[in-house]
Amino acid sequence: MITAELRQAIAAAAGLDADPRLRPGPAPGSYASSLPFRLPSEVAQDLARRLGAESWIAHADITAPGYLTVTVTRDTLATLAVRIVRAGPACAASDALRGRAVPAPPPPDLPAEPSWPAARAALAAHLTARLAATAGASVSFYPERAGVPLPGIPPSSPAERSLATSAPMPHPLPAPGRGRAGSPQVPAERASVAPSGPVAEAIRYAGADHARFALARMPPGGPAPEAAAIARHVLANPAYAVRYAHAAAAAVLRWAAALGQLAEPGELALLDALAWLPEQVAVAARRGRPDEFAGYLEELAGRTLDTMDTTGFTAISTISSERLWLADAARTGLATGLGLLGVSAPDRL
Repeated sequence: MITAELRQAIAAAAGLDADPRLRPGPAPGSYASSLPFRLPSEVAQDLARRLGAESWIAHADITAPGYLTVTVTRDTLATLAVRIVRAGPACAASDALRGRAVPAPPPPDLPAEPSWPAARAALAAHLTARLAATAGASVSFYPERAGVPLPGIPPSSPAERSLATSAPMPHPLPAPGRGRAGSPQVPAERASVAPSGPVAEAIRYAGADHARFALARMPPGGPAPEAAAIARHVLANPAYAVRYAHAAAAAVLRWAAALGQLAEPGELALLDALAWLPEQVAVAARRGRPDEFAGYLEELAGRTLDTMDTTGFTAISTISSERLWLADAARTGLATGLGLLGVSAPDRL
């Protein structure tokens, strides 16, 4: 949420609608932008002064070579957990892709895909559109068309807007009574036969959520997942680890609820990771790379597990109300991210 608000603040202070290209700064709560590279020196300095005057920003500086580094106040970062919990799934939203038009294919039938690359392509196209919509893009759905991975979302133009509202997607879905390539109608006795390709077999073996997450994190041209590996309930398996981290955060809330009065602050590193959720959604959508968003969720899960270990809580003094908000924020952020990928987020595993 902080990155979404910082993006708006930079645009307002600079007086132009340009992508600030935010990057992590040197410490939790700090954010770097390369926008000064594209501005005259005096305009960049004025931008820093305007941002530094904001009550929620501790300081803003132009740093060599041409970067703007903004550090928010400690209170801004500390209250992020409460804001995320109250926002719910909207904590991932931003207007980073406002004005972009994105064509969207329907949800893919993953078990019916003939190969892992084909399933990855179909899912990536669908997820890219979902992420883009969350980042403020205008999305046009085509229930009669299937798609291929969007290579990224270019700047909006009249031609692109026309394409998004009228042009067909590259690969048509089967028409009623026709096969995927327009082949004759499938006999009724064959229509009910369960798919038998490698993806369908992996879904049956590992479960739909594990297979879907493995596909979502699969980069273009990446190796096909192994069903036995993605089925394992170990933290080395990202398909399990991200959902386990969500359950771990939920467990902290259940465990701590019985302790009564609480005190002491939460962890800045986890808050800083959560602050990047809207920006990571936008970047993955802009690049057409949902696998990069899945990678961000893996990092967020790692920070959550490092912080939300209930074995470290042995007395009331070891957990605080701030930590409870942080646990709920981590749970909310992970559930939102998994939901964008179409993966369930159980409270218990």
